[in-house]
Amino acid sequence: MKVFLVRHGQTDTNINNLYNFRGEDINQKGIQQAEDLREKIKDMDFDIIYCSPLLRARHTAEIINSKNKEIIIDDRLEERKHGNLEGKPIECTEREIYWSYPTNVRYGTEETVQSLFERVNDFLKELKKKDYDKVLVVAHKGISRAFHAYFEGIPEDGKLLLGLENAHIKEYQL
Repeated sequence: MKVFLVRHGQTDTNINNLYNFRGEDINQKGIQQAEDLREKIKDMDFDIIYCSPLLRARHTAEIINSKNKEIIIDDRLEERKHGNLEGKPIECTEREIYWSYPTNVRYGTEETVQSLFERVNDFLKELKKKDYDKVLVVAHKGISRAFHAYFEGIPEDGKLLLGLENAHIKEYQL
C-alpha cells in the first residue's frame, strides 16, 4: 500500500517560531498552500483520508479533498502534545534535545518523543492490516518525523530533526 503523508498548511505560530496551540487553524497563506496542494494531487485517487483531530490538519484535509473521499479522524495522528510549551518561543527548548529519541530531558508537561512514536507506530501497524491501495494522511511535522523514523529508522545519534514543511507531501510504501 502507498501512504502519502501531508503536513497541514501554515499557521501563525509556524511563522512566529512558537509552539502551536492545540486549537489553532491555518492562516491565509496556509489556505493558499492547501489549495495549491489540492491542484498538485487532484489526479491522485486515494481510497481514504486519515487525519489528525486538530483543526489545522482537518481544515487542510477538507481543502485538499477534491474527490470528496471519506476523512477518518484518528487521535494517534495528533501533533506531539506540547503541554505548557504551547505559545512559547521554540528557542525556549534545545531543538536537538527536544526531538532526540533517547532523551529524558523534559522542558515542562510536553509529551515524550517515545510516546508520540508509540502512537504513530500503532497507527501504521493497524493501517498495514487494511486493504487499501493508496491512503492519504494529513497531520503534522512531529508526525512526519515519526513516519520518517518508522520507514527509515532512528538515526544513530537519536536526533529527529527531519520533518515535512507546511503543505508538503511525501510518499511511503507500507
